[in-house]
Amino acid sequence: MQMMANFIFIAGYVVIGLLLQRSRQFPQNTGQILNAYVIYVALPAVVLQKIPSLTFGKELLYPAIMPWLLLVLTVPLIMWLGKLFKWSRNTVGAMLIVIPLGNTSFVGFPMVEAFFGPEGIPYALLYDQLGSFFILSIYATIIAAVYAHDEGQAARRPSLAQLLMKIAKFPPFVALVAAFALRPFSYPEVVSSFIDSLAITLVPVIMVAVGFQLKLRLPQEDRGPLYWALGIKLVLTPMIALLALWAFDLQQLAVQVTIMEAAMPAMISAGALAIMAGLAPTLSAAVVGYGVLLCFISLPLWFYLLQWLAQSI
Repeated sequence: MQMMANFIFIAGYVVIGLLLQRSRQFPQNTGQILNAYVIYVALPAVVLQKIPSLTFGKELLYPAIMPWLLLVLTVPLIMWLGKLFKWSRNTVGAMLIVIPLGNTSFVGFPMVEAFFGPEGIPYALLYDQLGSFFILSIYATIIAAVYAHDEGQAARRPSLAQLLMKIAKFPPFVALVAAFALRPFSYPEVVSSFIDSLAITLVPVIMVAVGFQLKLRLPQEDRGPLYWALGIKLVLTPMIALLALWAFDLQQLAVQVTIMEAAMPAMISAGALAIMAGLAPTLSAAVVGYGVLLCFISLPLWFYLLQWLAQSI
């Protein structure tokens, strides 16, 4: 029931964004403004909310390692595709951000609970917190800094000092450092409530922004990259996870949850980061938006495939 409610919420937020897009009451840069709020307010609040709850015990390593393995494998593939199809620098930068990062929390958690029950949530949390958010805060920050450039200027790689400065000033990264520094301490109740109230705005705001920027008819140059992004994110990455974990007993809950998390659509925060950096905004929004819509079909298929394989082996 909660899963269906979350799906309805996601669809509702996107529809609101689409309606606002067609309204003359909102300026064309509304999507960028909403994205800026996410990057500077909502996402740092989520980092401050989640990181202090991390526990480093003897948990299974599958969900902790898999996001990094997928990152290592998908980045060279994206670079090769960019050269093969002669994608623009902005397109390559956007693909490098949105493809490796999955929506492993808002879509991932309710999906995992719906398919596996509450017992699957700890593995989903491990995948999300040790993988997705770390990759977003560190790797995606570097990619955005390297590929982004000011409007009207030629694209160029920033110096090491400029790169480090951009990383140091990136709000989610600052929040990450602060969250680790504050791990030994407990937030006062009022501070914790305040952080929670900001963090809960992440999904509604960014999904409205995605809807606002979602184009049902993409420019011709964005269609090819979109198809590749959706194919890699919804089909190839879970297939890689399945093959990588084939020898570790597919009947294990940790293995199945890890593969399902690898099958999640693109992370909405990653899309926001790419859009904020000016990296193919229409394409970035489309990868996130269409990925969320298609995952209603792809995720149940992956779940039933896993169950069939687990019973057959």
